[in-house]
Amino acid sequence: MIASRGPTLEVVVEVPRGSFLKRGSNGHIDFVSPLPCPFNYGAVPRWIGLEGDLLDALVLGPRLPAGRCLAVPSWGAIVLTDRGLVDHKLVCCEHRPSDAQMRFVLRFFHFYAACKAMLNLCRGQRGRNACDGWCSAQFAIDSARPRDDRWRGPTVEF
Repeated sequence: MIASRGPTLEVVVEVPRGSFLKRGSNGHIDFVSPLPCPFNYGAVPRWIGLEGDLLDALVLGPRLPAGRCLAVPSWGAIVLTDRGLVDHKLVCCEHRPSDAQMRFVLRFFHFYAACKAMLNLCRGQRGRNACDGWCSAQFAIDSARPRDDRWRGPTVEF
């Protein structure tokens, strides 16, 4: 598993830990989860991920309010494939995540990928859904592109 310190990033929380509502970068509700989100989930507003939306990030630790912006070190990234599109999830935390936290994050995203596959099937959306493990935070950032003033939101409908 990856757990070397990557860059410190500005992350904006979209989904507070414990929330049942999954919101996208546009603020709209994507879906209501049957389970609460175990992490603070948000995005890095300076970067656009491979799927055309803001680069996703989760922040381990206590619940943070929606809209909270914080600078936090990155420690790796989960490689999620959603409808055939790679969607990196940066893992951020003030201190190096424990091995148990890292295993939990990985297990969660394996489960999440299976649930998202079912949701996509119900929505008539095609493509592979899977959790492909860890990569370095720097690799995920290097795979993204800088956001510029022309970006008007995701190019793929979620």
